[in-house]
Amino acid sequence: MSPDPQFRADVLAGLASRPRAIPARWFYDRRGSELFEAITELPEYYPTRTEIAILERACPEVATLVGPGRAVVEFGSGSSTKTPILLRATAPSAYLPVDISGDFLREAAAGVAAAFPGLAVVPIEADFTRPLALGDAVAGAAVLGFFPGSTIGNLAPAPACDLLRGMRASLGTGATLLIGMDRVKDEERLVSAYDDKAGVTAAFNLNLLHRVNRELEGTIPVDAFVHRAVWNDAGSRIEMHLEATGDVRFTVAGAAFAMAAGETIHTENSHKYGSRDARLLLAAGGWTPVAEWRDPDALFAVYLAEARDEPVTA
Repeated sequence: MSPDPQFRADVLAGLASRPRAIPARWFYDRRGSELFEAITELPEYYPTRTEIAILERACPEVATLVGPGRAVVEFGSGSSTKTPILLRATAPSAYLPVDISGDFLREAAAGVAAAFPGLAVVPIEADFTRPLALGDAVAGAAVLGFFPGSTIGNLAPAPACDLLRGMRASLGTGATLLIGMDRVKDEERLVSAYDDKAGVTAAFNLNLLHRVNRELEGTIPVDAFVHRAVWNDAGSRIEMHLEATGDVRFTVAGAAFAMAAGETIHTENSHKYGSRDARLLLAAGGWTPVAEWRDPDALFAVYLAEARDEPVTA
């Protein structure tokens, strides 16, 4: 199979830029998706179990607010671990999981279809950061977007706003969106969630280099890089980097690169939001917040928002 041309373009541009950076969406080949699912089960990684607890409590109220029979579109569905909680509560007309990792997507979709035999399950292999054509599966149905996991935090505020507007365009006026957002908290807890003792997150980060080598004929010496997770207080985000432990030279898709010891490749951001910040971001993205649920320790929040007719302003 030939490499994804966008993957090739993003990697070459990212390695040539200063500072160097590769978009986080390229973590998710099959191995990357498997490693991320392992991360969600780590004791240090609070977001998944905290959000699941919130959803179990909130989804009956969500069902009342949105009504039955909606087509549920899940962005970045992964293993669809949280999906059954929402589907059981809302009695949807269809479920459309959207993910960039095709094999992983189809396996997860098959599991959902087996668990909900009367439900139309239509997997869509796509990059959800780009416009989506949802097709006949949502024709005539009200739509509920589902974007759990605080994945919105991977984007800086401007592209996050663009993504929310793109979701609004894909889902249409009258749609609703159920979205998870991680909250600001103490630095030690945040860093440990992205730099676990078992080294699973490090393996997840380094797997990106293995993917580059495998798919883009790369010669990156993976053992010459280490995982770094740091808190950027000014940006209200955790940053993940791959740091060169010594001077290295390598090629990718025939292009030559050199990195000095201590230089990094920036691979992911995970922005954290206070309640007011989250609501402002949703509003800027064309969504009107209508409900918010938090865990007792205020570690994480889930929001329900509506795509209302936008007022005309001067």
